[in-house]
Amino acid sequence: MKENRDVTICLSEADVLKSQGNDLFRSGRWGEALVAYQSGLGQLPKRKQKVTSGKVEFNGPIDDDEDKEDNKVDNESSINDDDSLEATPATETDILCSKARAILSANIGACHLKLGDYKSAVETCSQALLDDPRYVKALQRRALSNEKINSWSSLTSAQEDYTFLLTLLPTSSPLVKETEQSLRRVKPLAEAAQKTETTEMLNKLKGLGNSILGNFGLSTDNFKFEPNGQGGYSMNFSP
Repeated sequence: MKENRDVTICLSEADVLKSQGNDLFRSGRWGEALVAYQSGLGQLPKRKQKVTSGKVEFNGPIDDDEDKEDNKVDNESSINDDDSLEATPATETDILCSKARAILSANIGACHLKLGDYKSAVETCSQALLDDPRYVKALQRRALSNEKINSWSSLTSAQEDYTFLLTLLPTSSPLVKETEQSLRRVKPLAEAAQKTETTEMLNKLKGLGNSILGNFGLSTDNFKFEPNGQGGYSMNFSP
């Protein structure tokens, strides 16, 4: 009983800090909100194992109203009381701690997003998703942060999150249209980033190759790289 009582106190303290963070976030004091959320997360027990959600539950103010007002943050995750931990049965305390960790991690991600620290936003939203893999707001924030990073790998990750979101959202949700628009927006950006990064990589390899082949009176101009139609390249030698 002592362990349960201690966890109850931890949850209560974390909830107080979360509420403080919410007030700070709403007033645009994102750096201070970040500290409050991080302090709240620090009150909670560490994650035992990843939580898997048995079903998705949408709480109106989290998934709908928040999109209309940037300075709203989360108070509930999508984990339900009948969800369980992988491999081991979940106690009520496990579920409550998972919910609290997911919410605080996602709100930390929201602060990083506001502060322009997109890499940290991705990392903390990923932590939230370890506790609740179907947490809509965490998926949205991670996808948006990956868009902001704007690399081939990050844009590909954003595509994956938006695609997954479409499987979670009920057809009646106004977020469906928004998510579909985001997916259409990201696709050409990912393709352009792929071409740019591939060209940059080939140019670097060409420079390295010239430094080596020069010793044999050759250069990379003797080797032609042509797309093979399968996402790769074929190399041909031309004297």
